[in-house]
Amino acid sequence: MSETAQQATTGLDDAPETDDLEISPGKIAFPVVMGRTSEFFDFFVYGIASVMVFPYLFFPDSDLSQAAQVQATLKSFAIFSLAFIARPIGSAVFMAIDRNFGRAAKLIVALFLLCGSTMAIAFLPSYAQAGLLAPVLLAVFRFGQGLGWGGAWDGLPSLLSLSAPSERRGWYAMVPQLGATFGFMLAAGMFLVFIRVLGHEDFMAWGWRFPFFVALALNVVALFARLRLVVTPEFVQLFRQQELQPRRIGETIRTHPRQVLLGALIPLASYAMFHLVTIFPLSWATLYTDHNAGDFLVSLMMGAVVGGVGIVLSGLLADRVGRRGQLAIAAVLIAIFSFFASGLLGDDTTAGRTTYVVVGFALLGLSLGQASNAIASRFESIYRYTGAAVTSDIAWLLGAGFAPLVALGVCSRFGLEYVGYYLLSGAVVTLAALGFSRTLETVR
Repeated sequence: MSETAQQATTGLDDAPETDDLEISPGKIAFPVVMGRTSEFFDFFVYGIASVMVFPYLFFPDSDLSQAAQVQATLKSFAIFSLAFIARPIGSAVFMAIDRNFGRAAKLIVALFLLCGSTMAIAFLPSYAQAGLLAPVLLAVFRFGQGLGWGGAWDGLPSLLSLSAPSERRGWYAMVPQLGATFGFMLAAGMFLVFIRVLGHEDFMAWGWRFPFFVALALNVVALFARLRLVVTPEFVQLFRQQELQPRRIGETIRTHPRQVLLGALIPLASYAMFHLVTIFPLSWATLYTDHNAGDFLVSLMMGAVVGGVGIVLSGLLADRVGRRGQLAIAAVLIAIFSFFASGLLGDDTTAGRTTYVVVGFALLGLSLGQASNAIASRFESIYRYTGAAVTSDIAWLLGAGFAPLVALGVCSRFGLEYVGYYLLSGAVVTLAALGFSRTLETVR
């Protein structure tokens, strides 16, 4: 076995240090946050529209009864899941582009595919105008979003973690995750403005389309921010020094099967929570309560602020107790929350549902803040670039890809308590994976 392979880490708290080049982590942080913000903005614009717009424009008879609306929303969520299926395919395609044409070419093509697919949705005709062609095109462009999302991985989050001081790695690991909060608030805020300013007919006719246009501008800004680092000689050298180069996906999985499996399961509590406090509760409130959609978006934005605080706290906590301990604490708290989730969301009062959102976002931030780097830290440096991307793809697919579809489907048929069961299952899997990963640690 090679020396590099012997030094492979399977723990969650160790990472090789960078000493040869003096690169400030703060210099890496801004483009990382910008990149993640633009990606999550695209993601949440689609997610919100999949509840508030698509069931009514792309699927017939969705306005006749509550049951019909639920079925239309389930169809919308089925298309929503396509991006998570496409994401691993996108990673494979764009890793090949990276190896043959370079990281800059990969990023440019991937991000324009992502934002192009997002913006194209703004021009789609409704079912009334184009029949079955309308939902088919929606599915095509949603799949395109997933391909672009898979290709948008630039390795900068891993580089940020590797360049951070050893005593502050938890802090810098949480920085990229702030992009999820910013992206959600921007997407929800834009929909809220158009809902409040426009009448229902104008919003459904054209107002919902505007946030999809904004994706182009935001992605272009994020692209240039990232390219300024990725193509500079000092960062090219730093990527090479840390061996953050694309490897073949099959080789990565074949040589690190346990790291891939555990890396995909450890964030499950976080990724299960991800859609159960954002997209799913919006659909539940819209379909089963008299909670105004605009007011509920306000509650979600309040929750996102709290979630951002939770992400920051995750960095502080991880630097004190270690990443494994921090993730375990978050998973236990999510498990406890699962016993109260259905009661809060099903409460007849606005206060109960708002409490569900705010507490849920707080726990989401606490777990999400370290979940991504827990994946990356499981690979030796030579496989870290590809391993982090592929394992993240699998984790998102397993934990979040079908969460709105499954949650709404089982809850509409069997009851809201299944939200709690779903969250509990994710927390149990995370705790089990954390416990098992301890037996795989090696001394560095």
